[in-house]
Amino acid sequence: MNGEKQIAVVTGAAGGIGRVIAGMFADNGYTVIATDVKDARFEHRDIHFRKADLCTYSDICALFDYAVQQFGGVHVLVNNGAISTFCKNLSDISPDEFRKVIDTNLNGSFMCCKQFLAANRNMAYGRIINIASTRWHQNEAGWEAYGASKGGLVSLTNSLCVSLSGTAITVNAISPGWIQCSDYDSLSVQDHKQHPSGRVGKPEDIGRMVLFLAAPENDFINGAHIVIDGGMTKRMIYYTPDEDLETA
Repeated sequence: MNGEKQIAVVTGAAGGIGRVIAGMFADNGYTVIATDVKDARFEHRDIHFRKADLCTYSDICALFDYAVQQFGGVHVLVNNGAISTFCKNLSDISPDEFRKVIDTNLNGSFMCCKQFLAANRNMAYGRIINIASTRWHQNEAGWEAYGASKGGLVSLTNSLCVSLSGTAITVNAISPGWIQCSDYDSLSVQDHKQHPSGRVGKPEDIGRMVLFLAAPENDFINGAHIVIDGGMTKRMIYYTPDEDLETA
């Protein structure tokens, strides 16, 4: 056991939101096991990278075995790893492509939860935080696989909350909206203004909520699904012609 130090596993940590979450955990005193299917390097001494494919159960088992052997267990699991750039017309997507997204985003998270349960057995408390998406209920054409996987992750959160009652583990989900992970300064005024909060989101907006939910004292937040989208899903959006367009 690594003293009183809290141990967090963050999937999909090579870049984007996952990388920021891993860094924020480390900056706040956690030991972090960061994982991704892609290789990644971290300068922070408290971030330990292990390569793993979320579609491969043996990889996930090896990841949590490492955490237990090296650090005594795991307090926090952040299921962030996902195929998040996949968009394909329904007539073109193959069953294997659809299955790959579900296997990575949903089944991979389930397998991590299963291994986390064993790795958390001797710990004082546990936190599972699933990173879903507002696309689970508000989507664009061509995102069926991604939307279905994230809807499943929200449902998995609800079920796990009940199944793990009586334990010290809480299970919550966060659904990010538009989170710009790079080239933030290239966004237009209109990009920002369409959000009720007046700006596009940043990875740190998600990271701060993850840290809050991960805290040992926040054990009464359980089964929650927290949308972080600057208010966009509360807007009623209709197409309107340009004000300068002349109509008959």
